[in-house]
Amino acid sequence: MSLREYCLRRVCFGLLLIAGVTFVSFTLMVYFGPDVAFVLAGRNSTAEELQAIRDQFHLSDPFLVRYGLFLKELVTLDFGNSFVTGVPVMRTLAKTIPISLAVVLPGFVLGNVLGLGFALIAARFRGGWVDRLIMGASVVGMSISLLIVVIVAQIVLSSEYGLNLFPSRGWRMGSLSEYLTYVTVPTIATVFVALGYNTRFYRAVLVEELSRDHVRTARAFGASPLNIMTRHVLKNALIPIITRILFTIPLIVVSGSLVIESYFGIPGVGKITFDAIRSNDQPILKAVVSLTAILFVLMLVAADILYRAVDPRLGDQ
Repeated sequence: MSLREYCLRRVCFGLLLIAGVTFVSFTLMVYFGPDVAFVLAGRNSTAEELQAIRDQFHLSDPFLVRYGLFLKELVTLDFGNSFVTGVPVMRTLAKTIPISLAVVLPGFVLGNVLGLGFALIAARFRGGWVDRLIMGASVVGMSISLLIVVIVAQIVLSSEYGLNLFPSRGWRMGSLSEYLTYVTVPTIATVFVALGYNTRFYRAVLVEELSRDHVRTARAFGASPLNIMTRHVLKNALIPIITRILFTIPLIVVSGSLVIESYFGIPGVGKITFDAIRSNDQPILKAVVSLTAILFVLMLVAADILYRAVDPRLGDQ
């Protein structure tokens, strides 16, 4: 099978998966979410007021009709206006998504690069004191909650009781120096927690690859340790590494940024999602949940295509 045919099949599969995921998510929002009419009209509303709201937002229409309108919103990226601010949802997301990316991207990149680097060192010296030291530090990092790390980092680096080097709340990106000032503490907190998980996962993958026959053959022919770890081990372990990196992206953008942005008062996607949950702002929640689900599917398709690029034999299976 050619690469073009393989990619086309993966894209078609992704579209079918998006249809299924959006159907399930919409069903959950319809049957298990709060009644939008009560949210907008309030507790003391009359039956006529509730019915007028249901007619306005097509809440009384049949399920399939409402699902069709939902699909139209996804295709056109028009989720209406926020119930709280009255601002179009996509205008709000257009402002907040770049901020969230700017907040989480440095920690995401550093967490994976450093995690992979420490994993290579631990796998190279597995069983020794270097390996035990790295794994012990990883367990410590994994055992501490992100919220605790954020609080401690803020006290140590941003308060008068610590070094007081960085702002404790807010967000500005007027210049590079200003951006680095505001992003440093969130990045340190993100890297501290992510490093433990990434290092342990990557080490397990690399150690498994070290036990393969081709690695023993390379050693027997006198290949250097660096050549073995980079060419024979890391290259052949790329598939699980790609999987972890790609499928971490949606979680980092939404759930990871939710804690960071809520605590530091950063106006990104995580902050508006947290505010929407508290205020039952359905258009915001519907857009975030739907687009996150689609992002997961896109990462799945991208991972499949990268698998084929890394190992062309997968396209023949």
